[in-house]
Amino acid sequence: MTQTDPAAPVYCAPANAAEAGRVDIRTVRSNPDYWYPVAWSREVKPGKTIGTRYAGLPIALVRPKEGPVFALEDRCAHRQVPLSKGEVKGDSVKCCYHGWAYGRSGRCIDVPYLGKGKLPNGVRTFPCREQDGMIFVFPGNPEKAETTPLPPALARAANPAYKTRYFGREVGCHYSFMHENLMDMNHQFMHSKQMGQMKPRFLGQIKEPGLVEARYSFARTGGSQPLGEALIFGERRDASAKFQHRDVMTIRTEYPYQTLRIQTGDEDPVMDLWIVYVPQSADELTNRTFGLLSVKRPKIPGLLDMAWPFLVAFTERIFAEDREIVELEQKAWRELGGDHNVEVFPVINALRDLLKECGVPPASGSHA
Repeated sequence: MTQTDPAAPVYCAPANAAEAGRVDIRTVRSNPDYWYPVAWSREVKPGKTIGTRYAGLPIALVRPKEGPVFALEDRCAHRQVPLSKGEVKGDSVKCCYHGWAYGRSGRCIDVPYLGKGKLPNGVRTFPCREQDGMIFVFPGNPEKAETTPLPPALARAANPAYKTRYFGREVGCHYSFMHENLMDMNHQFMHSKQMGQMKPRFLGQIKEPGLVEARYSFARTGGSQPLGEALIFGERRDASAKFQHRDVMTIRTEYPYQTLRIQTGDEDPVMDLWIVYVPQSADELTNRTFGLLSVKRPKIPGLLDMAWPFLVAFTERIFAEDREIVELEQKAWRELGGDHNVEVFPVINALRDLLKECGVPPASGSHA
């Protein structure tokens, strides 16, 4: 199995495990010393800038007409007006208010009414990279960016044998609810209207520094196979014995990212999902989901392309149910004043420990 990169910084060893166990998981901040997507590449047109966020931190993404995109703090040093409201000129962005200009280094390079020798300090800049249709920033210590790798493969986006869907929504909950929702396949009961009645079998877990992995197989116990599922598997399936527990679903949280793969034996996965939940608000109780869902093309050319709208609609319905339930969990947390969950599933307790170990405890620092 894939190991974590030895060059990556290690943040997953709490000084006091007992103390970490008492921390409310919903108050644990995401660790900023990783690469996080903050926008889709298509959102930032050449010669334009947009505003985005990571955990309350405003970020302006600037794409010159030539050259790569760059990221600055979305506040002009003069009056704190968002630079994302500004105008891209060459390799810089000019504030919409007084025309102060900043280059990709964040340094102020022009104040129209001052001499060149009197320029003020600039704004914070963030390491920025573009991969697989997403713009990533490194919101933490910039010195760690070069030794912290981007995820090596995002689903199967670069593989022509697969068709990939890019999706995402803003969800009103702490990112830990999202990790738990995907990792715990016992919640298939909730999706019975979309999926039919499915009985999961937990095949075991793996816990290593920086990651938790769970494996499942499934049996259909009632209802017919939905078209969306048939498209994923490339065939129609019924509830007969030959299809019971035939495939293995592997779900992994490799901090801060999450993956899900479905495969039969040693065959290539029929589905490969990569997903991450990027905190939006300063309290991190909202997140923006960035997901890539790759589905293996069947032997009949063009079939998946023709049926793609049905698969998109199917996955949207599943995601809508998940979104509703995690937002209800977050609502309960607010009303009860803390985490009152009674968790009995071992892999979810292992996942919670991982998120606490790799994240930032609420009193130990900030993202600023």
